[in-house]
Amino acid sequence: MAELELRQLDTVEWRVADGEDGTFEGVGCRYGVEDSYGTTFHPKVFQKGLRGSFAFLFMHDPSRPVGTFRAEERSDHLWISGQYDDTAAGRDARTMARSGSAPELSVGFVRTDLPSWEALAALPEDEYKDRLANIRSARLVEVSQITARMAAVPGSKLKTVRAALDALFEDGEPNNLDAQVAAERARLAGQEDDRRRAAARLALAAAGH
Repeated sequence: MAELELRQLDTVEWRVADGEDGTFEGVGCRYGVEDSYGTTFHPKVFQKGLRGSFAFLFMHDPSRPVGTFRAEERSDHLWISGQYDDTAAGRDARTMARSGSAPELSVGFVRTDLPSWEALAALPEDEYKDRLANIRSARLVEVSQITARMAAVPGSKLKTVRAALDALFEDGEPNNLDAQVAAERARLAGQEDDRRRAAARLALAAAGH
């Protein structure tokens, strides 16, 4: 169930240094607060796998890196600090961050706290919704600089960008978790109907004797 998910902070909480060294720092993800997608990140959600540097992308496009950053877990947020590349793309991204045309951050991650979608489909509805709404463990993939209000619509998950990234995560199955769960529930319901019909036939046969 390695579906790449994206989240944008509801408020801008990072800054680009005034000098020419191209450094930046700020909050990549806030914990304990329900976001516009109806999900809540829990403390230490990214604690595994934060060693080394990560790519700082523009608009979640893996072909448009504009820098690198390191990430650190803090009590109520994920803190990032990094530096723009000394390239045309890096300099352009820094300029757009300062001007306000691309001033926001969005984090790309893969959840690691969910069971298989078959197991999710078997959960009671309340527990299923709780599992989806509370993100307790995830693998950080990247953080991106995005244009203003790009992800302002709750639940949009930057669909235009996601479409371009889907090929990286194709596994021959539906890549939407709700669709997977709905399909599994339909399959289980079909099996239950088959069992009931088989039991009815056996009962009729027994009555005939």
